[in-house]
Parts: sequence; C-alpha cells; structure tokens
Amino acid sequence: MISFGSRSRRSWLLAAAVVAMLPFAISGRSLTAELPETIEIKDMTWVEVRSALAAGYTSVIIPTGGIEQNGPHMVLGKHDYLVTYAAGTIAKNAGRTLIAPVISYVPEGAYDPPTGHMRFPGTLGVPEAVFAGVIDGVARSLKTAGFKYIFLIGDHGQSQPVQAEVARKLSEEWKSSGVRVIQISEYYATAPQTALLEKQGFSRETIGFHASVIDTSELMAVHPKGVDLARYSRGKTSREPSGVHGNPVRSTPELGTNLLSMRIEAASTRIKSERH
Repeated sequence: MISFGSRSRRSWLLAAAVVAMLPFAISGRSLTAELPETIEIKDMTWVEVRSALAAGYTSVIIPTGGIEQNGPHMVLGKHDYLVTYAAGTIAKNAGRTLIAPVISYVPEGAYDPPTGHMRFPGTLGVPEAVFAGVIDGVARSLKTAGFKYIFLIGDHGQSQPVQAEVARKLSEEWKSSGVRVIQISEYYATAPQTALLEKQGFSRETIGFHASVIDTSELMAVHPKGVDLARYSRGKTSREPSGVHGNPVRSTPELGTNLLSMRIEAASTRIKSERH
C-alpha cells in the first residue's frame, strides 16, 4: 500500500494534480469574443461571427455586383463599388445585420459570339447556372452558421431574375426551419429615380439605362476616382460603340447621393418589414 506521508505532502500532490488537469479544463471551455466594430464578415473571426449571432445578428446581406464595361468614362468595377457602399448603409439602417463579401462574377452575356457587355474587353461574366450555384452555396453556408434571414441585393440587371429564383427555391426548401432567403428587388427599381430626374428636366433619352446619368452620378458620389467625364466627351466623335445608353455629361456627385439614397431607403424599409 502506497503512503503519501504527511498532510503537507498530500496537499502538495493534490495541488500538482489540479495544475496538471488545468489545460484539459481550459480546452473544454468555449471560445468567446467581444462584438467587433465591423459588420463585414470577411473582416471578422469565426468566433466574432458566433458572438454576433448570439447577440441577435441573425440577418445577413449577400451583395452582388459585377465587372463589366461602363463606357469609356467609368471603371469596370462600378457595380461592386456601388453595392459595397449600399449594403453597408442598408445593414446599418436595418440594424443587427452582417454583410457577406460581394459576389463580383455575374451573368454578362454569351461568349461565342459575344453578346451584351461581353462584346467589350474587361467584362467578366459567368453563366446564369454558375451564378445561381454560387449564391446557393453561400446561402447554405450562412444557414449552417445560424443565420435566419438571408437578403440578396444586386446592383446588376441580369442578376435580378436569377437571384429571385434562388431565393424562392431555398425559402421553399427551408420553410420548416424558419430560415428565409429574400430577394430585395426594391433596391434595383429605377422608376422612382427616373421620375425624379424627369422632374429636374432630364429627358428619357438622356436618362437612358446604362452608364448614363444615374450610374455615373452614383459612382461619382461613392468612388469619384472611378469616373472621368472628359474621356466620354473625347470619344463622342468615334463611330465605335461606347457602351453608353443615354448621356452622362450632366452627372454630379450630389445627384448621385440623392439617387442612391432612394434605393438604400427602399431596401432598408423592405428588410425591416420582412423581420416583423
């Protein structure tokens, strides 16, 4: 029979055993993190995302942009810049909402022969099925993490029907779990913007529908380095298609702020209504 001797020796052995077991006790404890200042998932650790979910941040926005031609006067990343800014503002307006990284690769037309924006160098497009698959996978990842409301916000026309279909399909599939995927079509509605411009004296021909006064003014407001109207003016005598439908020469940052705020307000209101 083993004897430990004096009481002091037994106490020392007990303390040594406790110290030896300490790493195992610590390893069984859950990791925790304070809520970060950012709401961008890409700038958070996984522990911070879990803490945010526990604090009620169960809504998330998946923003989709696009890399496409925007005339000779605007950078190819226009959609990404606009939706990045808009998603951040919408998330703050809605409250307790995080933002997934922007999906830049969206449908842009056929490849051979090229159609739509694919006729212009620099445009990067993917088939609709590929785009739908990416959104599907991102949404499933977010559901697995614990998000309950997944909002799709796209800054590109060809993305809208694909996003709407993915949202419909996943919401139906996940009906029993209470997880919803919602396409925020209000963000891309242009009728209110067109009405505002017409009141200010812009014609429908001037307003157009691509790389014109709306797009150009909005980008001037959020990323002024991405616009150089002098390039548009220099190219007006060219017989080569410019990729512009409309006329951007009267674009201003102030106008862009007003136009973009209309879309942001409409999207924020829709998100709030979906959660009540």
